[in-house]
Amino acid sequence: MSVIEIKNLCKYYGKSRGIIDVNLKVEEKDFFGFIGANGAGKSTTIRILLGLIKQTSGSATIFSKNIGSFQQEILTDIGYLPSEAVFYPNMKAKDVIKFSSDLRKKDCSDFSRILVERLKLDVNKKVEELSFGNRKKLAIITALQSKPKLLILDEPTSGLDPLIQHEFFDILSEMNKAGTTIFMSSHILSEIQHHCNKAAIIYQGKIVACDSVERLAKGNSKRVTVTGNVDINRLQNVKDVKIEGNSISFLYQGNINNMIKQLADFDIADINISEPDFEEIFMHYYMGGKENDNI
Repeated sequence: MSVIEIKNLCKYYGKSRGIIDVNLKVEEKDFFGFIGANGAGKSTTIRILLGLIKQTSGSATIFSKNIGSFQQEILTDIGYLPSEAVFYPNMKAKDVIKFSSDLRKKDCSDFSRILVERLKLDVNKKVEELSFGNRKKLAIITALQSKPKLLILDEPTSGLDPLIQHEFFDILSEMNKAGTTIFMSSHILSEIQHHCNKAAIIYQGKIVACDSVERLAKGNSKRVTVTGNVDINRLQNVKDVKIEGNSISFLYQGNINNMIKQLADFDIADINISEPDFEEIFMHYYMGGKENDNI
């Protein structure tokens, strides 16, 4: 069952590009990563999904219902964590948590207490007394405490220290195994590779890759490191070249036998061929592009 389905979604801000012909499917119980640089279109897509802004064209459904027609009904089963959450500054953290629970007309006290303890939040402090990291913890608790069917997380770990990040992903993993579908945007590649089962890469408003994380990481590119006398300008299908002394490393995409034939023309002392890491795969889609301003 598709929890999120996006078809040919476009958004323009006047003449400025938001997103262009975005197509995505997020299945039930997926832990789906949405990867892109700042300004690629991640937040625009999420805001449309939540009904916060309207698309220029195309469609988006959640739980097989159109967000424009069934927004209130859909949002009752969604937990949303924005990249920067804003709360009433004079409220105590515990009152914000209770207020959020009351808005859903649901008793979330048992799970909220567990989250408070695991994330180590002082709930007796006022919002204005909390650091950015602790405000992020508060936002996490309000998003997760109702145990929603779908979690939409926009850059969720900014401001969290490494230990809390680890605990946060442990919580997400437990919720995902219990049946919660998770859609998480991030520009931190390790987060996606280590925690998601599927991912899409968005660049300048367009989806440039979408697959399982495992297949995206493997792809058909190889990281090749050659020691010897090699004229890199004579090699084809070579990108991301790094030269150190008489050692040359590059990303190669194509038939590996053709690459070996090309290298046979040179005096090679040593060669190593390996799978590129996830960051290199990501950069492969961004090579030659220019990152845009925030959207």
